[in-house]
Amino acid sequence: MCLQNEEAGVSDPNKNGMIDYRPFTSDDIAAAHALSSAVRWRHRPDDWRFAARTGQGFVAQDASGVIGTALSWRFGREAATLGMVIVAPERQGRGIGRKLLELLIDELGPRTLLIHASPAGEPLCEKLGFHSIGTIHQHQGAAFQPPLVSLPPGERLRPLGVNDAPRLVELASRASGLDRRDLLPALLDIASGIALDRDGELIGFALFRRFGDGHVIGPVIAPDSPGESRAKALISHWLALNAGMFVRIDTPAAFGLSSWLEGLGLPHVDSIERMVRNGPLPADAQLKQFAITSQAVW
Repeated sequence: MCLQNEEAGVSDPNKNGMIDYRPFTSDDIAAAHALSSAVRWRHRPDDWRFAARTGQGFVAQDASGVIGTALSWRFGREAATLGMVIVAPERQGRGIGRKLLELLIDELGPRTLLIHASPAGEPLCEKLGFHSIGTIHQHQGAAFQPPLVSLPPGERLRPLGVNDAPRLVELASRASGLDRRDLLPALLDIASGIALDRDGELIGFALFRRFGDGHVIGPVIAPDSPGESRAKALISHWLALNAGMFVRIDTPAAFGLSSWLEGLGLPHVDSIERMVRNGPLPADAQLKQFAITSQAVW
């Protein structure tokens, strides 16, 4: 996520001491967690460990320690996502976030690049060549009453099996336009999953995992259906199993699930812009990603 409004020429980033930029390592996780806590993100150290294990990036540091982070996740040779862009509150507005993003962009070359930007970060992302392709609505809460959602004839929900991973990678890659062959196995190591089955064929799924001080539902992948009943059935499954727990789900505004989620007791608490550089992505029109994995890896 691109957070800070780091305008070019606001100030000299070295004005108050030398700032060094270097690759992010696992030794930076504690400092990165302290940064995310300082800007009131809910990430746990374990969430940072997952980000570091599956991605790579840079930190900014001065004499006080790490003061900025930015990571990226590569999906084959064609695309990458950018996220975990954080600058210490007292260091914001000095071009540090811009420099971190420029380092990532230079390293990733001509790939299609994707980022989620807050209203404060959107102008910087636009200056770096990104443009908006839609809006993500963040919903979260703990008091929900999920309904029983009927599926079309011949379809049912079932537990994921040990042999489902290749099909999950295929569906997730087609729905997102990103090569998920590396990310999905890593997600399955830390998440539970439910499959949408049609006459023995896996046609959709939803994952559920710990995140921050609660849980997150995503990704949710399914074909189109009247009233988006398939996506609602997948989401309702996890809500029914976890009544009273704090749950978060991030869904594209264009898919129309926000009013339904609010009616279940998951209020809309925030919105961010989906932005792309060197796009678009070759997503499959037959599938939708109704909930993203996270604002960092999409």
